[in-house]
Amino acid sequence: MHTDDTSEAAGRPHGPADQPQDRPAGELPAAVQRLWGAPAPRRRGPKPALSVAQIVQAAMDLADTEGLAAVSMARVADAVGYTPMALYRHVSSKEELLAMMADAVAADLPELPVDGGWRAGLEAWTRAQIALGVRRPWMMDLPLTAAPPGPNRVRWIDQAFGVLRPVDLPADEKLAVVGLLAQHVLGEIRVHVESRRAAADQVRREAGLPDGTPESELDPDALDAASPYADFETVLTRYADPATYPNLFEAFAAWPGTTLTAPSDDDIAFGIATVLDGVEAYLRRRGAISDAAS
Repeated sequence: MHTDDTSEAAGRPHGPADQPQDRPAGELPAAVQRLWGAPAPRRRGPKPALSVAQIVQAAMDLADTEGLAAVSMARVADAVGYTPMALYRHVSSKEELLAMMADAVAADLPELPVDGGWRAGLEAWTRAQIALGVRRPWMMDLPLTAAPPGPNRVRWIDQAFGVLRPVDLPADEKLAVVGLLAQHVLGEIRVHVESRRAAADQVRREAGLPDGTPESELDPDALDAASPYADFETVLTRYADPATYPNLFEAFAAWPGTTLTAPSDDDIAFGIATVLDGVEAYLRRRGAISDAAS
């Protein structure tokens, strides 16, 4: 087991810049500076063989296979072959490690075309984040405090501003539009991830499988049937009686069945389209786009 620099004193190191009350006015926290690549103070001794990138990648690999709850400084240290003390020379705390993970995962987001119109660009921007969150569900378990604006996340915001370049809005309003879509992304991911987790737990219980059985080994049809939302419309049509739920009864009494015509991800398509309809109405009201713009 490597120890990196054994001259480090015992106990977790804390630099004075990590304390907000000790920072000069206008200076960013040390953790944010490290997120943007500002080097840590050099200490005497040989150049460390361990890097922040190795630590963050090991933590992400652990989260991919076992979930965010499995990520601890001890587990990550074991994965990279160093002692936990060695990790604290590069990452000051688990909270800082989570912040680095939150930014590093955004590096997987794709480059977006900027020649298809602002609406198509924002739809692609939104879809890519939903797909990433569904693929790596541990992202939803990251606390909001673990997501300061790092270089990869800011690059993604920059791409949104790229597709909004033809839109005649000031920067703060463009940022508000991007923030609105980001909130929609969080809601969509949470519904998909948590409903899938609940379905997987039910399928494991009913099949008598261990709790740790990977979702990939479960019956896809059984997962779909176990979704908490699978029977939602049936419940409404069957139990929404006219006396107690008059509005639901009236609406569903004349409902012929599924009317959405989008592909299999129609819930995602419907949500994005509806939000963008609202954004487009706002842009037209502000005079930010012409009638021919799309």
